[in-house]
Amino acid sequence: MLTKPDSLIFDMDGTLWDAVDTYAHSWNVMFNELGLDKKIDRAQLAGMVGWEGKKVIEVILPEFEPDRRWEIYAQVNEKRKLLIPQMGGILYDGVKEGLQQLAQHYQLFILSNCAAGVIRQFIDWAGIDALIKDEIAYGVNFMPKQHNIKLLTDKYDLKNPVYVGDTEGDGHQTRLAGIPFVFVSYGFGQTDDYDLKFDNFNALTHHFLNL
Repeated sequence: MLTKPDSLIFDMDGTLWDAVDTYAHSWNVMFNELGLDKKIDRAQLAGMVGWEGKKVIEVILPEFEPDRRWEIYAQVNEKRKLLIPQMGGILYDGVKEGLQQLAQHYQLFILSNCAAGVIRQFIDWAGIDALIKDEIAYGVNFMPKQHNIKLLTDKYDLKNPVYVGDTEGDGHQTRLAGIPFVFVSYGFGQTDDYDLKFDNFNALTHHFLNL
């Protein structure tokens, strides 16, 4: 049984929303603009959700040297920043209402392996700015989630944070950070290593409101 947390740190992609179609479109637009005979589809990209950028570009751009991969990735991310406000994504059922309720009892954070600036765009798109205490993305410091979990924990003197995510990698990084892992099964990944599991966001909300 978990000790009642004082804070909930959420993953973004696969936990709060699904924006894979927008992400794939940003890659394909950039490939076209750069004259590259490449295309990535939803299924390919969905399998990479939650990966750190370095690993993503190794798989998507294997034919390029590392420096060139990062250049292309930076251009894709700039394109993505233009597309997210236009295309958005799919907010999972119960997320906005659930966050509104949870924010009355817990400090809420978002921590993702995305590029710098994307979490802020998501927050603005979803209209949840007043609910989220802070956010940190992999693209800010290129450090793994365990490091960034500890940054938030130290910055806000969190006593009993938990991390909520949807992939085995999320669970692994949460373990390394030394805090409980809450797995949501409706996202992009699978794992058997978790402290709590929920099949939808409403169930998660109900659980934490009733602790």
